[in-house]
Amino acid sequence: MMFTLSKKIASRGLLAAVLALASLPAFAASRLKDLTLVEGGRDNQLVGYGLVVGLAGEGDSNAIATLRSVANLLQRYGLTVNAADLKAKNTAAVMITTEIGPFMKPGSRLDVNVASMGDAKTLQGGVLLQTPLIGADGRVYAVAQGPVAIGGFSGGAGGAGGSTVQKNHPTVGQISNGAIVEREIPALFVRDNTVRLLLHNPDFTSAARMADAINTKWEASAMPIDSATISVVLPPAFRGRDVAFIAELGQIEASPDTLARIVVNERTGTIVATSTVRLSQVAISHGSLTISVSSNVGISQPNAFSGGQTSAAQSTKTDINEAKGGFQIINEPPTIERLAAALNALGVSTREMMAILQTLKRSGALQAELVIN
Repeated sequence: MMFTLSKKIASRGLLAAVLALASLPAFAASRLKDLTLVEGGRDNQLVGYGLVVGLAGEGDSNAIATLRSVANLLQRYGLTVNAADLKAKNTAAVMITTEIGPFMKPGSRLDVNVASMGDAKTLQGGVLLQTPLIGADGRVYAVAQGPVAIGGFSGGAGGAGGSTVQKNHPTVGQISNGAIVEREIPALFVRDNTVRLLLHNPDFTSAARMADAINTKWEASAMPIDSATISVVLPPAFRGRDVAFIAELGQIEASPDTLARIVVNERTGTIVATSTVRLSQVAISHGSLTISVSSNVGISQPNAFSGGQTSAAQSTKTDINEAKGGFQIINEPPTIERLAAALNALGVSTREMMAILQTLKRSGALQAELVIN
């Protein structure tokens, strides 16, 4: 039996590669259409409540909400049935969600997500009945219906030994092109010959650079309002040609600024750092303690004709190994590359590096935002 308090969870080579790639200079220009969103051209969320039928006994276990939904559905077709007389094992109550983009016209198709909200075991093989999809204003904008694809399967329940086999998540599925748009959401993206661009990553420097890039092509047409908004006046040549102007506006390239940020995903051991991360001069020491506890079972065998009994004797051995710590001094230039090199020299794993980054932030030596998920 072995217990280890410190173990490596990622190779040092991978650690160096992730940080080295993330620390490359990021001065490449990008198109405005990839950096911004035109105000008025946003997506809208739709949601609906419906029933998935045909689940071969894998549906809800007679939940009262499901039974009443089935009874109400049958009543729409002229059948009056008491909910207490129904069984819901082939039916599942579900929620349907989707997003409708701007300028979607009636008759356009949308993909929808279907998720069980009861205790159904799976939606495999089920068909969603016609379900209205409602916006935040309570109006119906699309109608969904069709067979549910779950991208996996669930089976074996009740088999030998009660074993089950499952691939992916069987209570969540999707219907490709499963919704038909019934009402267009009005979208106005040009007001008083002015277009407003909304930055995906608000930043004052980025907004100023983008406005300068626009003004280089159309003089005095762009003005940054704040860190997230740029106002652009249509040049006289594009008055009445709104679509052509926005198409040409989106092709202008600018270099957005990047915040100094390190993002750590503790669950997967992923670390991503931007090239603008800087460090104060700092010395880092690292050491690890490993405690190994091993248990051995020995057999005590008595001599022949001694009248004794064979017995088991357990012995325990404990070893303590403490790795030597060592200082790595990070001198100029105080960049993320230097930090990666220093930590690799100390032989740290990704998880240990997370703890070091947190300590650096608390010490005030890390001049960057540290985000841990």
